[in-house]
Amino acid sequence: MGVYNWISNNYIEVFGAVTGILYVFLEIKQNLWLWPVGIITSAVYIWVFFTGKLYADMSLQVYYLAISALGWYWWIRGSGLRAQGNNSPFEEPVPLRRESGGDVNRNQMPVKLTVHRINLKSGIILTIVFVLLYFVMWLVLDRLTDSPVPACDSFITSLSIIATWMLARKIYEHWYLWIVVNAFASVLFFTRQLYPTLILYIVYCSMSFAGLIEWRKSLTKQ
Repeated sequence: MGVYNWISNNYIEVFGAVTGILYVFLEIKQNLWLWPVGIITSAVYIWVFFTGKLYADMSLQVYYLAISALGWYWWIRGSGLRAQGNNSPFEEPVPLRRESGGDVNRNQMPVKLTVHRINLKSGIILTIVFVLLYFVMWLVLDRLTDSPVPACDSFITSLSIIATWMLARKIYEHWYLWIVVNAFASVLFFTRQLYPTLILYIVYCSMSFAGLIEWRKSLTKQ
């Protein structure tokens, strides 16, 4: 009876945890459905983090809503060339075929956005962006809110922003960032007594290692 009452009182957070696990599973499989599922999960956690006074994480979910729409567009668009009759946004695109003369036939499927490694220039830029985000968020949370954990909240949020952008561009190394984020977040949510979310992030951390392995197979094929 106690478990039933607890679920009844926390059903929104439980629902968010379930959709969050589904989101990561679809991410590992590089399935386009991860983006609409991500939009639903983010909407749920805006409320969860607001009630838990984790304001940076709440703001992060707003960012997730926007980047999910953009990532969905990037994954569908591919090269920007679409095939005739390919109207479903959930069909997996394939590389363009070339005609005998060497020109690309624009009536074929668009070039797929493929998994790739990050280059040095992008890595430096993203590192600088992360540092700036972290310090700005830490100052805002520390001075303008009643957040009990401004430093940890800012670190998780800033690194998650970078990782999600890398996911939208299918950059392989984003999985390493998720491992760090999920480990830190698990400790934070335990201290805030957000237990369904704690379980979710422990699962996230385990699935991040699976994502590393699965996406590496895509790199090997290419």
